[in-house]
Amino acid sequence: MKFYLIGRFKLKALILAGGFGTRISEETDIRPKPMIQIGGKPILWHIMKNYSNYGINEFVILLGYKGYFIKEYFSNYFLHQSDVTIDLSQNSMQVHENKSEPWKVTLLDTGLNTMTGGRIKRAKDYIKDESFMLTYGDGLSDINFNKLIEFHKKSKKLLTMSAVQPAGRYGSLSINDKDLVTNFLEKPKGDGSWINGGFFVCEPDILNYIDSDSTVFEQSPLENLAKDNQLIAKKHEGFWGCMDSLRDKTYLNELWDSDKAPWKTW
Repeated sequence: MKFYLIGRFKLKALILAGGFGTRISEETDIRPKPMIQIGGKPILWHIMKNYSNYGINEFVILLGYKGYFIKEYFSNYFLHQSDVTIDLSQNSMQVHENKSEPWKVTLLDTGLNTMTGGRIKRAKDYIKDESFMLTYGDGLSDINFNKLIEFHKKSKKLLTMSAVQPAGRYGSLSINDKDLVTNFLEKPKGDGSWINGGFFVCEPDILNYIDSDSTVFEQSPLENLAKDNQLIAKKHEGFWGCMDSLRDKTYLNELWDSDKAPWKTW
């Protein structure tokens, strides 16, 4: 099922894709974390497919660590998604059918050691004076972007953040005074706290809260936006998952392989 953006409120999506991914170094020694595969496709592709399903087809990908992997992936994307005949004797190629998405992708090198805030600010020339979407290159969700954008528009705040309650890692038991288990819940919500879900709608003025390349977006910018009453959260109670460990990779691939991936809204 396809969804379409409300009215004419069509946005670019910035994707943070430059971190070192040290918590899953078994994979990131070889490739950047957004290129770790789920079902034979990079997690970055899954994120972009989800945005595209809501009519968001223009992306600015903020590169850093091993950014050339991502550049090479997209520079060859048209070929990989097409049926072609290659005539080596004539040094020519004929494209028969192209299955590429209608994406416009800007690949922006934001520096190897630049922090998340600095990476966002380096995209200033591409953001201009327009509202924009923002997310990380390692998270998946079934968030309805239409509703997130509409919530942001009505709030009139500079930044809307998705808020999620991640599942606990272990099953939960209810035990009575006779040591009998009266209830068992497999992987319930964690401790009940809401956390940053990593899907944002932003106004360009948030760049004024970012000082330099060394600014961590999740620290002073978000803290000061909250102090100024310019940060609002939209709670999401559906699926949310991230690629932080081999356990996460296995889990996300199992969902995909069993055709039970909640983020597959296309």
